[in-house]
Amino acid sequence: MSTPVTRRRVAGEIQAEFECSQRRCCRALGFARSSVLYRSRRQEQPGLVERLKALAAERPRFGDRRLHRMLGREGFAVNHKRVHRLYRAEGLALRRKQRKRIASVPRFVRVAPTRPNERWSMDFVSDATVNGCRFRVFNVVDEFTREALATVVATSISGARVARKLDLLAAHRGKPATIVGDNGPEFISKAIDAWACGAGVKLHFIRTGKPVDNAHVESFNSHFRDECLNMHWLTSVHDAARIIEAQKDDYNQHRPHSSLDGLTPVEFAERVNAGLTLTVA
Repeated sequence: MSTPVTRRRVAGEIQAEFECSQRRCCRALGFARSSVLYRSRRQEQPGLVERLKALAAERPRFGDRRLHRMLGREGFAVNHKRVHRLYRAEGLALRRKQRKRIASVPRFVRVAPTRPNERWSMDFVSDATVNGCRFRVFNVVDEFTREALATVVATSISGARVARKLDLLAAHRGKPATIVGDNGPEFISKAIDAWACGAGVKLHFIRTGKPVDNAHVESFNSHFRDECLNMHWLTSVHDAARIIEAQKDDYNQHRPHSSLDGLTPVEFAERVNAGLTLTVA
């Protein structure tokens, strides 16, 4: 479909070549004269495209909806549809792999948490530095506020170290009612069992081979790998720990969360603690 700019250009060329009036030219071409006379009144905000491109460069795994929220936080009063058009026009969208659909299977559904610190989820992520040194990251997430509570980085993390970290978190935030984890050797170890028994915390283990039963931390792991591990050149385990800790703070304090209505986990937690009635998706 031709745009007003295109119609105006074509009509102008025809007028110049045949020396006819604009009215007659539009009648011959089948154009509405109003479309040729149209002039856009849209006022582009200065710096909008440049800032959109800068944000996309800083956070290349963010889509147009999350970038629109980020622009809104910086004071740009812009419609999400315009951000989408600019996002596509500037070629900022990333290609996504098409996943093969598989048949659905029955899932174990837990009752959603209704307050902070009611249920935590924990899991491990593995990666390597540029020189091939493997390391692991122990992640803990609050399922209600979506806060990343811990990201412990080390070449080896035992069940005893996991128990010590959970004990520190419980001392700082209070004990959760339940902690969800898989059937990994660290989580089913005697150290974790003894800590949970002494702290009065219930351990819930997901079905073997069903990571979807622990969807909250799996979702965090996906964003964590996509936006942190895959985006940085990790030279050492110490360097990885520094970058991952900064990423955790950014995730909690600056990254808008779609299931929290565009709030960051820290903002959502503050509003809940202030007594405001909020819901999570």
